[in-house]
Amino acid sequence: MTSLDPRAPLVLDTRELGRRPGSQREVTRSAPAPADLGIEVLSVPEGSPVELDLRLEAVMEGVLVTGTARAVVEGECTRCLEPIRDEIEVTFQELFVYDDTRHGARDDSDEDDETSRLEDDLLDLEPLLRDAVVLALPFQPLCQPDCPGLCPECGARLADDPDHGHQAAVDPRWAALAELKEDLGPS
Repeated sequence: MTSLDPRAPLVLDTRELGRRPGSQREVTRSAPAPADLGIEVLSVPEGSPVELDLRLEAVMEGVLVTGTARAVVEGECTRCLEPIRDEIEVTFQELFVYDDTRHGARDDSDEDDETSRLEDDLLDLEPLLRDAVVLALPFQPLCQPDCPGLCPECGARLADDPDHGHQAAVDPRWAALAELKEDLGPS
């Protein structure tokens, strides 16, 4: 395990709580968004501000972090490829257990892998923030709920031209007959 940098924007120091169950601290801060915070088509731009409102509460096993994060997400509509810019607000809660409880009574290695841990009384919010943001984003973001998308034939954006249409394609087997009809003129 690598040690955490206490100067990193998403790393919090919990020593002030003193491992006294019931002690708590409110934290409000703005941190730059880490890289790849989101999904492929919609994400928080790297370095843009993420506003955090947190409550750190000491409990017997560790520190319970409850919070809200607000940020701007950017991406593109999955139907018409228009740019999307919107705000997102996510809430999260996670228990970070003290690193000295690792050698306690529980010896379940599967549970150990999924447990968030404090390292030298420091906690890293980045994985928690990443999970909360990714789970809150729509799987297929749309510029508007009823976005009609693009024309499958020519790629025109259907929202810009609702009456957009094409002549029905002529079956190649009947093309010669259609040409003959044109040559004969109106009947």
